[in-house]
Amino acid sequence: MDIREVTKDDQQSWADLWKHYLEFYETACPADVYQTTWARIMDPDEPMYAVMAFDTGRAVGLVNFLYHKSFWEVEDRVYLNDLYVDPFCRGAGIGGELIKSVENHAKEHNAALVYWLTDTDNKQAQILYDKVATRTPFIKYRMP
Repeated sequence: MDIREVTKDDQQSWADLWKHYLEFYETACPADVYQTTWARIMDPDEPMYAVMAFDTGRAVGLVNFLYHKSFWEVEDRVYLNDLYVDPFCRGAGIGGELIKSVENHAKEHNAALVYWLTDTDNKQAQILYDKVATRTPFIKYRMP
């Protein structure tokens, strides 16, 4: 298993995995969002990153994350935005390794913490998350 930050050559594999992630949550993004997000990931001045897992050269997992400021700490926080593992590869530890890659990136950049959200129905993912992080009692609200 090879887990590494994406390079410009990974654009199509990244887009394919992100599309599957969005489909899992029964949503989609227009092409300009894919293009803009990829450009931000590739821009060294943007605090947005993507790491992918490869099994014998085939992309099988993805994690997208970003850094942001907080009122609660001096250091940046890391928001793990998207985590996806090919359904045929789940249970092999890839998700945990992708989360670990974000944790390591955060430590290297002196971030205060890493956090993420998940759907209350995503029980399979919560089994992993409960092993690697602390569940919080917060409920998400949003406004368009």
